[in-house]
Amino acid sequence: MTDDLDLDELAADLADFAPQEKKGGRSAREERIVAGFEEIQRFAEAHGRAPAHGESNDIFERLYAVRLDRLRGLEECRSILAPLDKQGLLAAAVTPATEPVESIDDDELLAELEGMGASDITELRHVRTAADKRAAEEIANRTSCEDFDIFKPLFAQVKKDLDAGIRRTRRFQTMAEIKEGEFFIVGGQIAYVAGVGNEFVTEYDRRDSRLRVIYDNGTESDVLLRSLQRALHRDEAGRRITDPSAGPLFSGESEDGDLASGTIYVLRSKSDHPTVAAHRDVLHKIGVTGGAVETRIGDAKNDATFLLADVEVVATYKLSNINRTKLENLIHRIFDPARLDIEIKDRFGHPVIPREWFLVPLFVINEAVDRIRDGTITEYLYDPRIAALVRAGETKGGDHRERDQPRKT
Repeated sequence: MTDDLDLDELAADLADFAPQEKKGGRSAREERIVAGFEEIQRFAEAHGRAPAHGESNDIFERLYAVRLDRLRGLEECRSILAPLDKQGLLAAAVTPATEPVESIDDDELLAELEGMGASDITELRHVRTAADKRAAEEIANRTSCEDFDIFKPLFAQVKKDLDAGIRRTRRFQTMAEIKEGEFFIVGGQIAYVAGVGNEFVTEYDRRDSRLRVIYDNGTESDVLLRSLQRALHRDEAGRRITDPSAGPLFSGESEDGDLASGTIYVLRSKSDHPTVAAHRDVLHKIGVTGGAVETRIGDAKNDATFLLADVEVVATYKLSNINRTKLENLIHRIFDPARLDIEIKDRFGHPVIPREWFLVPLFVINEAVDRIRDGTITEYLYDPRIAALVRAGETKGGDHRERDQPRKT
């Protein structure tokens, strides 16, 4: 789309292909030959030597060595590249290959070259644009974060939220918005946008800003906003970490690309068991299912998990893109102090202790759902003495389960 056109990037890319060394510029074929040679030059600069053949060398060095042999052997290539060969790579003697190119395993070669597409010296497609190079350099140019202690708890919380399914990751869309306070995954690390500087306009009338980005390894960078956008877009593993609202989990609306994961359900028992009957209004089973709730409870009266009685559904919350098991464990951990301690016999006479029934009012369950949505649930525990969620450390006494709720009957 026209709106996605980046004039800075376009200008930088065009600069890479400006006429050099030859009046009238180079042909497309000549440019590709030069680009292939420049990759070899970068290798030589980084390693202090020309690429060499040899089974002990990685696949890319062996490919560069083959390519260099071909460039040395073609008069046309030598004449094009001679003015650029400041390292004397073309003049060096051809190093005999310790193994023929054909002996390189096809599967290994294809795996290493996936996305590279360089099957011929005239088809060099894996050449980074100048804008890509600048973006990668900015992301890599980091310094130690002196006040990392301030940000460390934020990264710890985000990781907990991801494990619990409260936050999710999404593929970063082309040049999508980046705001202060957001988290991303780039280069295999979690990145936090701690600050956004004043906006300025480039010479190509494009808006940009300087960011302060903190990484979970204790480093930071002052990368440009547009450079971070490019880096996230080009990184196959680049992701945006969603806010702890959990999106369609509680809104009832699915976004494009969401995968249905199931439903949180809250049930009330119709059992005539004395303990259940005495606490029916506050006794609830809380679970998560990947199928239809109706199917899950269809045989409740024959299932000890459901207290061998029919149930009624009092609340449901639709899930999307969330780990059902981890979310269910999180909810059960919050309400563990109010877990019903009851033993019943199944239809075969075997004793069973159901584990998903809690003496918790429905309004507290709704509050817990809201706190899962805003990401504050990890700060709270359930206090059965006052039938409320309280901040951790503020509960009134010790283990209330033994003091405040029915024992096994």
